[in-house]
Amino acid sequence: MPFRSIEDSSNLRRVLEATLLIEADIDLAALLRHVVEEARSMTGARYGALGVLSDDRTEFSEFITVGLEPQEEDRIGARPTGRGVLGLLIADPRPLRLSKLGIHADSFGFPPNHPPMTSFLGVPIKLRDEVYGNLYLTDKIGWSEFTDDDVALIETLAIAAGIGIENSRLHERDRVVAVYEDRNRLARDLHDTVIQRLFGVGLTLQSMAAGSSVELTDSLAQAVDEIDQVIHQVRSTIYELGMGETNRGIRDRVLALVRNLSYVVGFDVQVTFDGPIDAAIPDRVVDHLLATIREAVADIGNHASATQASLSLSVREGQCRLHLVDNGRWLNDRKDRENFGLASLRNRADQLHGTFTIDESTTGGCSLHWAVPVRS
Repeated sequence: MPFRSIEDSSNLRRVLEATLLIEADIDLAALLRHVVEEARSMTGARYGALGVLSDDRTEFSEFITVGLEPQEEDRIGARPTGRGVLGLLIADPRPLRLSKLGIHADSFGFPPNHPPMTSFLGVPIKLRDEVYGNLYLTDKIGWSEFTDDDVALIETLAIAAGIGIENSRLHERDRVVAVYEDRNRLARDLHDTVIQRLFGVGLTLQSMAAGSSVELTDSLAQAVDEIDQVIHQVRSTIYELGMGETNRGIRDRVLALVRNLSYVVGFDVQVTFDGPIDAAIPDRVVDHLLATIREAVADIGNHASATQASLSLSVREGQCRLHLVDNGRWLNDRKDRENFGLASLRNRADQLHGTFTIDESTTGGCSLHWAVPVRS
């Protein structure tokens, strides 16, 4: 274990204190920032950073920096995703120590407004055989490069960070499992109790209609129709809750996609669902659907100057229907009409033997309709 080579007792104590924070009720982001701050302080580094890898282990999903002022970070712009020297540890998760960062063969150089950095130390955040990210330090103050003791310190702190990330993900999985269990229980209750009772009431009303007056028969028939609609809605809810699903997650993927596009649009797009979205939409439709949503919502942000937009996704009568409305400029007033991706949206609908139309909305913007069959 790397901590056995740490000779400074005060540093060893600080490493142990950082490790003990894992069991405390502390937010993961706060824990990881504390790890970076301790690593920077104990090694005398001017700058520190910690990158958490995405699920596919190809780039960073989070990147925490310490040592830069907020205005400096704003001037630099987008956070690194894991290219250049930073990406070396993703491809080969072993400690990397350099005396001059800029002259390394894999260095891309620094973006505009980035402060100069010389010495470099990178250590993978690795627990057992699982790699969760990387811990980076640059510019050891008063030294030309980082030392063996620095490597031992940072490897130990990286283990603490790995435990924290793993615990957080395990807790998240447990939470998701609990949510699905609650949804499935509620779905069973709805199916076994509510639908059966509604069905029974409908049969009773139908029997009462026999031999009744015309007026009463019409009223009872209307009541039976309303009960049928309620049963249909409850069944749709059951599908949404996950009972019998073999392909989970389309709703969640749509919500996540729209949420991620909010920075492009400049506001939160309202999303509604109707029908058995997760159960009824086949895989052959999903990719086209998500791509259509991505292109259409991005166009609102890039060209419409809208302040509001709503997206509805429904499955009814064998059709997957997407309807997107904004209050921005109507299409004829927008610039670069050919850049809206209309041909792509229409082509995706055509490939699935569906339809695509775009009209002026009542709010003055665009009303987009995209519909494709969900049955072959």
